[in-house]
Amino acid sequence: QVQLVESGGGLVQTGGSLRLSCAASGISVSARTLGWYRQAPGKQRELVATIGSGGITNYADSVKVRFTISRDNVKNTVYLQMNSLKSDDTAVYYCYTRRSSDDYWGQGTQVTVSS
Repeated sequence: QVQLVESGGGLVQTGGSLRLSCAASGISVSARTLGWYRQAPGKQRELVATIGSGGITNYADSVKVRFTISRDNVKNTVYLQMNSLKSDDTAVYYCYTRRSSDDYWGQGTQVTVSS
């Protein structure tokens, strides 16, 4: 059974930083692509960043340079380091992966950036 558990969200001021964690079970984070998505109120869920099994990363234009996705294969955890946060980054952040034809999502963690 695949399970993704996010943590690390919270309230931060504009320009601040947060690090989100996604602890995985039932899969090996080193063997497949994992991603972070976010959904702001009234908006569609959007891709933030992904990291592939080979370590290749991909970012939405809106977060390039400011956000960094990484993983710890021993802890089986994926991280999202978020710097220079803006009010537009306020959203619920979700961890995602896909195995076979099944999609797996975490429960989400709220990030609120106050000005």
